[in-house]
This record gives sequence, C-alpha cells and structure tokens, in this order.
Amino acid sequence: MTEQIVNSKKIKAGIIGGAGYTGGEMLRILVNHPNVEIAFVNSTSNAGNLISDVHTDLIGDTDLKFTSDIPQDIDVLFLCVGHGDAKKFLAASPINENIKIIDLSQDFRLNRNSSIENRQFVYGLPELNRDKIKSAKNIANPGCFATCIQLGLLPLAAKGLIKSEVHINATTGSTGAGQSLATTSHFSWRNNNLSIYKAFEHQHLNEIGESLGQLQPSISEALNFIPQRGAFTRGILASMYLESDLTLEEAQTIYEDYYTAHPFTHVSRKNIDLKQVVNTNKALVHIEKHGNKLFIISAIDNLLKGASGQAVQNMNLMFGLEETAGLKLKAAYF
Repeated sequence: MTEQIVNSKKIKAGIIGGAGYTGGEMLRILVNHPNVEIAFVNSTSNAGNLISDVHTDLIGDTDLKFTSDIPQDIDVLFLCVGHGDAKKFLAASPINENIKIIDLSQDFRLNRNSSIENRQFVYGLPELNRDKIKSAKNIANPGCFATCIQLGLLPLAAKGLIKSEVHINATTGSTGAGQSLATTSHFSWRNNNLSIYKAFEHQHLNEIGESLGQLQPSISEALNFIPQRGAFTRGILASMYLESDLTLEEAQTIYEDYYTAHPFTHVSRKNIDLKQVVNTNKALVHIEKHGNKLFIISAIDNLLKGASGQAVQNMNLMFGLEETAGLKLKAAYF
C-alpha cells in the first residue's frame, strides 16, 4: 500500500526521440530517478523494439519498449530531437497545455524564437534563471558549449566586469555531434585527430550573448570563440581570458559567492581536468591571474550538464523537487 501511494505521486514523464544520445542519457537518469515514472519513450524508427535493444547498457534496468504513440496522461515531456525538429513536432502534434515541456534542441533558446502558439519558453540555465524556471511551464534547455562558457563568465557579467574582448577556446567530445554519422564523427577520422570548426561563428554565441546581456545590459565586447573537435567521446573543456583589474583573490570571491547556492557548479582553487566531470551533472570552474589577464577554465559533460542532466535539473526545479534528485552521479575517473 505504501509503495502504491509513493508511485501515485511520481512525475509521469514522456520522451520524444529516445533512440539518440540525449534520449539515451535521459533514460539512464530517469530510470533511477526516485520521483519519476517513465510513461513512454517515442521513436518512430524503433517502435516496438525494446529500449534495451538500442541502449544495451539498460539491460536489466527497464522492460519498456519504444512506441510511436504520444499519450497525453503525463506531467512532463522531454523533446530529445534534432535542431529544427522540436518546432515541427509541436506544430504537428498538439500537446495538452497542462503538460510541461523541456526541449533539448536549439529551437526556442533565443528570445526572438522563445514562443510557439500559446507556449512561452524560459531559457533553462539554473545558474542564471533558477527562479523563472521554478514557475515555468516550458523550458528551452541550453546548448552544451553555451552552458560551459556561460558558467565561466556569468559571475563577471553579474558584477558588470566584462570590459574587454573575451577570447575562448573550447574542445568537445564526439557525442556533441549527435548519433548520425558524418565524416567528422567517424572513428577513423576523429581518432588521434583535432580540428577547428565554425571559428567565430558558432551558433551558441547567440544564446551566450543574450545571457550575458541579461546580467550586464551594457555589454558590447566581442566574444571570440574557437570551437574544437576532440578525439574523445564526451565532455567539454573551455578556456577563456579577458583583461581585468581584479586581483586573483577578488575574482575567486566573486565566483564563489555567485555559485554558493548552486549545487552543481563548483569553483576549484586547483587546476581542473575533464575526467572530474565526465558522467556527472557537475560544472567545475578554475580561475588564474596572469598579468592583467583573468584566465578561466570550465568543464562539463556535454551530454549531462550540457544536455540531459541539465534538463532533469530543470524538471526538478519545475516540480518543486530537490534540485539534485536523480543526479548524484559519480565521475568515471579511471
């Protein structure tokens, strides 16, 4: 009887696009989330197949099958679909207005694209918009590069201290390119290789600019972003620097004060590496001072804090749960 009462209070979640990387990560989190019941996982190409036949690491964790149906008796719907597909899906598939939506694509992240019909989307970076997220009905989950870079810069913007150009170099794992094969994601090309793409023009610059402008409305300084493809599967390590009059101690205090109430972002006074965050929802930030340059390093897992983990963090906030519920994950350090 007690178990039935507990289960009746669980959040019923549906997933659209459950066969890809972000859908798989969503399943791995939600299947063990203490407050969630997975109601359905939609995948047109895999309808009828066991989820564990596609995500083979889930053998023994779930007997659910993919479905082509979209039941409406749920509380929250995660859209784990490609860029441009979320907007098409919502236009073609009426969803009950009482169902909360968390979209992991880029379709609703920018202010000019943040609504569709009667749905308004809130930009879902908890370290920026936690209070708005708590009362939101629809969330636009941030991009992976955008999350990593913003977490390195938000404390400065909050104090109006971005007063020079920011130079950013960030490297992402191959899962950031999605599951569809392309020349640049093929093992034989990616392995033992490193390349730059979309220099100064990456699409995440737009959402980064909007977030920084939210905290520092007068900001006009350029963000010079050089993205790199790394020869590893997951994670993002970003390094950035700008001119600053702050002392190291002043900067560390600003960052530590900003993130003190945020359970997943931590300021480390020791240098950081990618293995500390892979397979977790953590973000680590490290600061150094070199002459008049403030140097910032930030690291996240692109599939967790940069995608599915952050989406679940947003769900927790929207439903009044503990922010860390289902997300107390250990790094795969060795």
